[in-house]
Amino acid sequence: MHSGVLELALVLLLAAVIAVPVFRRLGFGAVLGYLAAGVVLGPDGLGFVQDTDRILGAAEIGVVMLLFVIGLELSPSRLKVMRRSVFGAGALQVATCALVLGGLLMLDHFHWKSALVVGVALALSSTAVGLQLLSEHKALNSDHGRLAFAILLFQDLIAIPLLAAIPLLGGARNQTLHWQDVAVAIGALAVVILCGRPLLRRVFGMVARTRSPEMFTATALLVVLGTAWFLQEAGLSPSLGAFLAGVLLSDSEFRHELEAQIEPFKGLFLGLFFIAVGMGIDLDRIVAEPGMIAAGVGVLLLVKFGLLYVIGRLARLGARQALMLGSVLWLGGEFAFVVFNEAQRALLLGSANHDRLVAIVGLSMGLTPLLLIALLRLIGRETEARPAPPPADEVNPDQRPKVLIAGMGRFGQVVARLLTAQKVPFVALEVNPDTVADLRRFGNQLYYGDPTRPEMLRAAGGAEIAVFVVTMDDPETNLRATRMIRRLYPDARVLARARNRQHAWRLMDMGAEPFREVFGTSLELSEQVLKLLGVSEETARRHVQRFREHDEKLLRDQYLVYDDEAAVIQTSRDARNDLMHLFEADAGSGKDAPQDR
Repeated sequence: MHSGVLELALVLLLAAVIAVPVFRRLGFGAVLGYLAAGVVLGPDGLGFVQDTDRILGAAEIGVVMLLFVIGLELSPSRLKVMRRSVFGAGALQVATCALVLGGLLMLDHFHWKSALVVGVALALSSTAVGLQLLSEHKALNSDHGRLAFAILLFQDLIAIPLLAAIPLLGGARNQTLHWQDVAVAIGALAVVILCGRPLLRRVFGMVARTRSPEMFTATALLVVLGTAWFLQEAGLSPSLGAFLAGVLLSDSEFRHELEAQIEPFKGLFLGLFFIAVGMGIDLDRIVAEPGMIAAGVGVLLLVKFGLLYVIGRLARLGARQALMLGSVLWLGGEFAFVVFNEAQRALLLGSANHDRLVAIVGLSMGLTPLLLIALLRLIGRETEARPAPPPADEVNPDQRPKVLIAGMGRFGQVVARLLTAQKVPFVALEVNPDTVADLRRFGNQLYYGDPTRPEMLRAAGGAEIAVFVVTMDDPETNLRATRMIRRLYPDARVLARARNRQHAWRLMDMGAEPFREVFGTSLELSEQVLKLLGVSEETARRHVQRFREHDEKLLRDQYLVYDDEAAVIQTSRDARNDLMHLFEADAGSGKDAPQDR
């Protein structure tokens, strides 16, 4: 590896490791930490990095992965329900913001073509910053969070025709849009939508059977980047390609495993993207024209905030929710940098206006986390969850399961069937892809994944789970999963399958409640034996219940001394004698005497 590349990677990682914890400790959030690190490292800061465009291009992989993970959270049926928010609120936001901002630019002596392109570009908001802020403030499933996502999704869609229109509006006459280009783009979308789901599920099924985590990770990255590249080659947005791939896999059994595999790469590249945006802020231009740049940032934020507030109220959001919607989406977007570059190439923008607009958008992205914190302090955080009116298309958040079943063998399937019969939502994980495929054919909702991995538990929504049911066949795997659950979610209840008494004691060491796998069945068989020998049904049931209570007490007593073999043996002997005396006393009193048939 070239030493310069190695040094650059070390500098970027070191900046992120230092800046993000400091800014989070100060309450400013990770996004602002990344942006500040980029400003310091960029050409107008310490000058460690000069070629910021190249880094920004590579770092856009983070945005691609972010859209893929978001797609995994949205099933096609939910997208269908969201269409009113996407094409209603989204189209209204882009149209009104573009008209107002474009009109103001025309007053500043911009040509109408330039004003149109720049106005639409400024109407777009940063998907990466907006969703990251919603995630940090745990507002992704709030009313304003869902509406914000719908608007951002429409903005990603409108960016495609915007790029196509720039050559037609500009002075680069040799660049024209042909009908063949439109046909290629539509054909690429059709291939991804129609062929993606069966093909991708078959590919991941084959890879899962290899039981190789490295192969699964490589395949996941190949699918995300490959789909993004395929649509990019067809003239569409790579982020749209990744988003569609995620949607197509959202209801597959590999959804949680894919999210767990992509999440670390997404976070790393997304952080690099924010650093690259910070590097692109032209400090020299800001110092040379502070008044003009400040006025531009102020106008951009106020116009978008006001229009977003009105749109939020039209979508039946409360006043507070509408304010939060405006504060998350009033910034400029990363796609504006691409549009400004294309507009400059098409002779729609001069270099001075290009630099001013880049500085305005970059500053708006940097100021938004700070302004959001200030707004939250001004209006106060919600102290209690109050039911709010649904948005225009009545999109309700998914019903979060409170039970997670780890292992869907014979033991886990019985638990799942009972919960299903009671209409109790749950999420189930199984590491055997063949078992997953078989059970999903019968309508069972379970996912491929290893419950002993922390990222898998997080992807499956472990933070929302109240009861973990650990029912895997292998005792050691059960212990590893229980240990991991106890470490990540100490307040949750853990009910675990135990092979025998020794296994149960080890589970109890971790705070889990053990259930011995043959204990209940053995008691049922014993009850049947007593009845066949002439004991009445009620008496047999009472004997079995007394034995169960006695044995469970013995399990707890022996747990206190299970590392002392002599003490365990002695307690077993004493318990056996106590139980015999109990039954003899019952028989002597005549309460439980056998009855001849």
